[in-house]
Amino acid sequence: MRGRRFLIAVIAVLLMGASSPIAAQSGGELSADESDPNLLGWMQGFPPRDDKLIGQPDANYFSFPKLRWSVCRLREFLPTEQVSRGRGAPIPLAYDLDDAIDDVRFTPLGGGAEMSWEASLHANYTDGMLIIHRNKVVYERYFGCLEEAGKHAAMSMTKSMTGLLAEILVAEGALDDQALVSAFVPELQESAFGDATVRQVMDMTTSLVYSEDYSNPNADIWLYSAAASPFPKPDGYTGPDGYFEYLQTVRREGDHGTAFAYKTINSDALGWVISRVTGQAVTELLSDRIWSKIGAEQDAYMTVDGKGAPFAGGGVTAGLRDLGRVGLLVVNGGVVDGRRLFPTQVVESIRAGGDKTLFSTAGYPTLAGWSYRSQWWVSHNPNGAFAARGVHGQTIYIDPAAEMVLVRFASFPKAQNARIDPTSLPAYQAVADYLMAKDAN
Repeated sequence: MRGRRFLIAVIAVLLMGASSPIAAQSGGELSADESDPNLLGWMQGFPPRDDKLIGQPDANYFSFPKLRWSVCRLREFLPTEQVSRGRGAPIPLAYDLDDAIDDVRFTPLGGGAEMSWEASLHANYTDGMLIIHRNKVVYERYFGCLEEAGKHAAMSMTKSMTGLLAEILVAEGALDDQALVSAFVPELQESAFGDATVRQVMDMTTSLVYSEDYSNPNADIWLYSAAASPFPKPDGYTGPDGYFEYLQTVRREGDHGTAFAYKTINSDALGWVISRVTGQAVTELLSDRIWSKIGAEQDAYMTVDGKGAPFAGGGVTAGLRDLGRVGLLVVNGGVVDGRRLFPTQVVESIRAGGDKTLFSTAGYPTLAGWSYRSQWWVSHNPNGAFAARGVHGQTIYIDPAAEMVLVRFASFPKAQNARIDPTSLPAYQAVADYLMAKDAN
């Protein structure tokens, strides 16, 4: 029973928002270097020592510092479905590495001592960092659990993949974003999603009775996590089974379109919509439209619920360079290796951002002036930067002015990106400034 409860807690972490104010773990005393999974010896030996085991059913495999090993191995704990790269040869990335980036300096948000780029990587428990500038890799490093050929949980960056697929369908005329969700998924007619538009779901301006208060054992997040668990339900369980059944139970709280509220259930509702429109699971559509076309090196995978529905809000695990290829596809407006995969208006729509006034109601202190559009976070800064973001520090940060794509995997001890942003967002800007100044010389 204890193992089942912890599995539900792990699924709740995967469901979490990219800037959740709630800590999912405790015990962040160890530094990034001290909590390196190789140093701690997790799962080393044949067999590993009992005190170095991480596994089912009772090990707290998503608690810090075990988290730093587990984020690279989710498919060893949860059932998954493949996102195929297809059978073609990978498209090689061009390289022009610049070691001077490590010495780029910046001042954290809110002031404080100046910090170097390299120091920020350790401060934020970085597992992998890739920077692409003008279609060339200028920086690539791996730490902790992640090796060059490894994969890492993308967490809520998955939402941006789902949102990108939806925008493609909108641009191609296959999906009307002003239509009601119930027009595509009649099963949601009586739920809160029934009278919401697809666009409201894409931009998370729906009004839903759904609490993500992790300190409340009766909060909706725990009910959703129990429904999503792919493992057999306990005796006496009478709740919904799977993502789709749970979504049908969600009730409306107020008027849609009046405020931004980051709730993962929007992403899973959107995944259901695009699957109904295309007749493909999200994993299949992501492979068909993106992964098999970008010259990926590796298959990705997604966690699924007990009925095989992919977790459209947070289930992707992938390689660092392959997410860099996704970033290149986006920064280049839908073009890969001279081939157009989707219309330019897809990225134009995302970059335009959402309603900043509605976004401000969420009260993210490190994201003042930002907005949210199609499951992407839009900065509205002078460089026009926008990002996919995931809990524990995952990001694909795209700076169009600098022609820069930055991909980070991380395993920050707390599930709080607001703790990471002060030493990440100014660091990204500093690197963009450095690359632009280098181009100008």
